[in-house]
Amino acid sequence: MAAYTVVMENLKERAEFMKESMHKSQTITDNMISILGSFDHRLSALETAMRPTQIRTHSIRKAHENIDKTLKVAESILAQFDLARQTEAKILRGPHEDLESYLEAVNQLRSIVKFFSSTKGLKSSIGMINHASNLLAKSVLKLEEEFRQLLTSYSKPVEPDRLFDCLPQSLRPSTGSPSKGDGTGMKEHQRSLETVVYHPPALIPPRILPLLHELAQQMIQAGHQQQLYTIYKEIRSSVVEQSLRKLGVERLGKEDVQKMQWEVLEAKIGNWIHFMRISVKLLFAAEKKVSDQIFEGQDSLRDQCFAEVTANSVAVLLSFGEAIAKSKRSPEKLFVLLDMYEIMRELQSEMDIVFGSKYCSEMREAAKVLTDRLAETAQETFVDFEEAVEKDATKTSVLDGTVHPLTSYVINYVKFLFDYQSTLKQLFGDADDGNSKDQLGVITTRILQALQSNLDGKSKQYKDPALTQLFLMNNIHYIVRSVRRSEAKDVLGDDWVQIHRRVVQQHANQYKRISWSKILQTLSVQGVSTAGSGSFTGEVTSSNSGISRSTVKDRFKTFNMLFEEIHQRQSQWTVPDSELRESLRLAVAEVLLPAYRSFIKRFGPMIEGGKNPQKYIRYTPEDLERMLTEFFEGKTWKGP
Repeated sequence: MAAYTVVMENLKERAEFMKESMHKSQTITDNMISILGSFDHRLSALETAMRPTQIRTHSIRKAHENIDKTLKVAESILAQFDLARQTEAKILRGPHEDLESYLEAVNQLRSIVKFFSSTKGLKSSIGMINHASNLLAKSVLKLEEEFRQLLTSYSKPVEPDRLFDCLPQSLRPSTGSPSKGDGTGMKEHQRSLETVVYHPPALIPPRILPLLHELAQQMIQAGHQQQLYTIYKEIRSSVVEQSLRKLGVERLGKEDVQKMQWEVLEAKIGNWIHFMRISVKLLFAAEKKVSDQIFEGQDSLRDQCFAEVTANSVAVLLSFGEAIAKSKRSPEKLFVLLDMYEIMRELQSEMDIVFGSKYCSEMREAAKVLTDRLAETAQETFVDFEEAVEKDATKTSVLDGTVHPLTSYVINYVKFLFDYQSTLKQLFGDADDGNSKDQLGVITTRILQALQSNLDGKSKQYKDPALTQLFLMNNIHYIVRSVRRSEAKDVLGDDWVQIHRRVVQQHANQYKRISWSKILQTLSVQGVSTAGSGSFTGEVTSSNSGISRSTVKDRFKTFNMLFEEIHQRQSQWTVPDSELRESLRLAVAEVLLPAYRSFIKRFGPMIEGGKNPQKYIRYTPEDLERMLTEFFEGKTWKGP
């Protein structure tokens, strides 16, 4: 209990102490608040007293800042006035002496107009804007004139020799004018054309193009785009047309073409092919580079200008092709039509690139129309040629039975066709999407069938049926031999060759039967030998019994008469192929000489023992053999 009392006393003492401490702390706090409040009041009073001074100081600082800004603005305005005076002097001098400096002055003039347009409240701004705008208008007119003069000075027609030097070596003419194109020159390097690189000439010096570009940009910026377009079209189109005229291009229509002799027209077609290649790959390609550089960044104006510059020249070139395609068809035109079709196909990719813009769509379409029309005309000419061959009614006759001119003409025609296999592949591929090789074979077969049909008709003009067979033998053999030695064999096939070789042999057999069967009958005792029955073996089967001397004499006389007649006539006939000629002589000798030897051996003694035996036995077998070598040599014809 006593311990409890002690604890409670201690706690009470501590509580009293803490209470006293808190009271002292509150008193100190109240005193501090009172002191701080008094201090704040004095600071507020001080601030109130200093405020007017602060306001005056701020105003002075602001005034200084405004004065600085005003001075700077005045300086910039004065600088613009000074710049305007300097620029005006350059503008009045014109661009001709120093174009680069002049262009810089024009840009400065535009910046001056922009500066004063953005300056508000300055009385002199309007006057300066009007003055600078007037100068700017004058400067643009001077720029326009400078563009015209500069473009005119450096726009000269391209000389033909310079264009020829840009061609691959194999395509350059050997003389100062284009070669007379017959298509053969182009065939020699046709395969290499795809990899040949052309280098179009620089029509305007490279150092001048950036100046023209900058002038063009300034005119466009000043709103003179139409004037720029007109000037460019007028100058460059004239130069392109002059370049083509120097090259030899002339505007020719259908009527002009129809009046020309074929030799003249053929030469002009060859030149046209040359001109087309030069124009598209060199001249027009170079012209496009010029417009691309001058109007860089102005795509629409660039394409429009190029289209207008080249439109008339392209039309002149294509008009000649159209005139040929629309002119009266004839067989000799087929190959030049194929040449023209070939060059149009060759240039198609370049045409699509050079004339690729929408403004050139008419030119692209015109080129495509011409290509299609040339293809159509060529296909129609094939049909015409086939009909012409079958119906050929020329009075030209070959009295000696040799190869007819029509045959050699048609065969040469077919040979030339195979020089155009790649072209014909495109032609027939475009026409029917079929197998072009098969199509070429069909056409060739039809042409040769038409020729054989015509030859059959011509062979009937001969009164001598043996000569009819010899004529057909010669001509069919010429056809077969020509096919075997040409690319036509790959298209027509071995079967065609073998079939027609048998036809040649059939005509040779018919010739032998008709020419020699009768004379061989005279060498048989009965007059009816195996040869007489038509097998043409020449075998004599009769015996000596019962045959009189007079009969033998008659047989020898008849033989001599028939042989001399055949010799006289057939030595005037012609078998132009040496191998065929020797083969035919050998075939005759193989049946005639054994029969004659056998006849002399059996019946010669009956004549030799009588009077004038040489009157009947005129020829030894050796004489006949020698005389056979004179057959088919084409000696002078003395009568039908």
